[in-house]
Amino acid sequence: QVQLVESGGGLVQAGGSLRVSCVASGRTFSNYHMGWFRQAPGKEREFVGAITWNGRSTLYGDSVRGRFAISRDNTKNTVALQMNSLKPEETDVYYCAAGSIVATTEGGYNYWGQGTKVTVSS
Repeated sequence: QVQLVESGGGLVQAGGSLRVSCVASGRTFSNYHMGWFRQAPGKEREFVGAITWNGRSTLYGDSVRGRFAISRDNTKNTVALQMNSLKPEETDVYYCAAGSIVATTEGGYNYWGQGTKVTVSS
């Protein structure tokens, strides 16, 4: 009952920045915590970060802490992931997810977007 659509992926040079976004529809967006994950072919889906329903707290994976930042705008039903100092190994499909808890695993989220591809060139 929650639909999530990511956008903003594309090609960026190593060391560059990119911002991806997720727009939610359906049930009340502000009721959900939001997470970002990423996945490359042959690899497990990796937790990137999460933000609480009111945007007051964030949580980041060790590999991105200090470089990435999550924000949300509940008036627009959007959540964004700002990615800085990108590395080639971070070429992945990036997914947003919604859930009733803040979690670092896929199982903690109930709804998922289709993903947006980010390619980081070396």
